[in-house]
Amino acid sequence: MHGKHVRAIRETKHYMQSLCKNHFLQQLYRKIDGAVLWSQNERNLDCVITFQTHSILQRFMLRFDMLQLDCNDHLLVYDGAHAVSTPKIDISCRNTKNTVNAILTRTNFVTLKYVTDGWGTDANGFKLVITSVKDPKHTCKDFTCATREFCINPDLLCDGVNHCGDNSDESVQNLCQNETTSTVFGVDMTWFVLIIVGVLLVLSAIIVAIAICVCRRQDENAANQNTALQMHHNAETNGSSKHLHYHGVGMGMGMGGGVGGTLTREHTQLPPVSGNWHHPAGPSGYHRIPHNYLKMATKVRPICQTNIAVAAGNHPNANAAVGAAQKDEWFV
Repeated sequence: MHGKHVRAIRETKHYMQSLCKNHFLQQLYRKIDGAVLWSQNERNLDCVITFQTHSILQRFMLRFDMLQLDCNDHLLVYDGAHAVSTPKIDISCRNTKNTVNAILTRTNFVTLKYVTDGWGTDANGFKLVITSVKDPKHTCKDFTCATREFCINPDLLCDGVNHCGDNSDESVQNLCQNETTSTVFGVDMTWFVLIIVGVLLVLSAIIVAIAICVCRRQDENAANQNTALQMHHNAETNGSSKHLHYHGVGMGMGMGGGVGGTLTREHTQLPPVSGNWHHPAGPSGYHRIPHNYLKMATKVRPICQTNIAVAAGNHPNANAAVGAAQKDEWFV
């Protein structure tokens, strides 16, 4: 290859500014099936680019979709692997896309030399479509163009570029319709479906999380209400019953029966000034001490009984004294 290397190119769009920027890449033969070269007001360029087909049975067809060069800019096309001898065509401001027909090479190489000066406008440039074609005399297992019956690679079909020149590669009914329907909003159908499924899964997870939080909040509220009701019930009842019953012991010394009674709720409640009354210390509420009265009564009763017995022997109104003492002992 005369000291040059071969590099396969998969990209179909190339910009002259990038291709000419690195002189090392200019020494590579770029193998392509098809490509689009863009130029827009590049300045002070002087580069050479060579393309090669994948097969020696192929050659190149060049066609301009847009062409408007400055008068000091030149694009030279060589039919071969080197920019030597006489170019096949020298394109400048005198040429337009209408005056330059499709350019066909005789070899499987084409070399472009692009020279520009330091002045120009954004309107200056070109769009060049390069396609590797095979003549009809060779067997074609790929796609055949309608007009000239050139054989081109099927990867060039339905890519939005008119490679055949008659647009037959972009108007294939079945294939291009499938290509069109395989994308949604510019996204491949497979990726679109995956994105939709992912969004639905995320939304489902959020809904489930919200439902769990709501259920837990309701359970907590119900538990708090039950606790409040229990505490209120304990506060209202202030014990196991409305009245506190107790049984006394025999008075002796002539007092024939046991002494018993009932303490009303008023006598078993704590004063309302107690702070813990409204804020109980535990789940069972504030523990009241109505039984202290019973304990005190039990402790006092023998003393009272002894005094009453002595009084009964020495005083004619002993029974009245016993009743008074018994009445007083409960309110000690």
